[in-house]
Amino acid sequence: MTQSSEPAMRVGIIPVTPLEQNCSLVWCTKTMKAALVDPGGDLDKLKAAVSKVGVTIEKLLITHGHLDHCGQAGILAKELGVPIEGPHEDDRFWIEQLSQDGGRYGMHAESFEPDRWLNDGDTVTVGDQVLQVIHCPGHTPGHVVFHNPEGHLAIVGDVIFAGSIGRTDFPRGNHADLIASITQKLWPLGNDVTFIPGHGPTSTFGRERQVNGFVSDYALS
Repeated sequence: MTQSSEPAMRVGIIPVTPLEQNCSLVWCTKTMKAALVDPGGDLDKLKAAVSKVGVTIEKLLITHGHLDHCGQAGILAKELGVPIEGPHEDDRFWIEQLSQDGGRYGMHAESFEPDRWLNDGDTVTVGDQVLQVIHCPGHTPGHVVFHNPEGHLAIVGDVIFAGSIGRTDFPRGNHADLIASITQKLWPLGNDVTFIPGHGPTSTFGRERQVNGFVSDYALS
């Protein structure tokens, strides 16, 4: 007789900011230690979700330096007394201008210095769970993706969406780099990997290879 077992890692999605950015609450079910990935704003909403699930936040993880993804990460890190890990240091210029960008969009944002910049091939932990760090430039030069092989899950920020890909018309964006990041770094992770994008619904890499008008196998052939 087989027993259904609790997954080792669970994830909840909490849309934040007027841009409806998908902040992910990731936690280890064994330790109930957790991380918030891209806590860009609506901190009361995020803290309420954390309290409801009953986990302890041990760190904040950042995919890239855009306002909706990390504008209030520094504020939350101070409040909770936890470190910030990510993104790659090539996004430093974005993080340094967060307060100015916030003013432009009518959102409160503050610059911060991550406790740890991340590089391709690094790992980060959430409780007993390990996430692989994949540097995926293109949308921004320092964008990283977090991949949990055991759970067949990736948190991809604004690299790829269900049916679309990230914009590359921002400073230091690069379309060719973005396509290479998706096809050379994400596709090899496997068609069965479910991904949480920075906006909109989840999908799988396999589905996007079939139907995504920008990066499907057919579109790129």
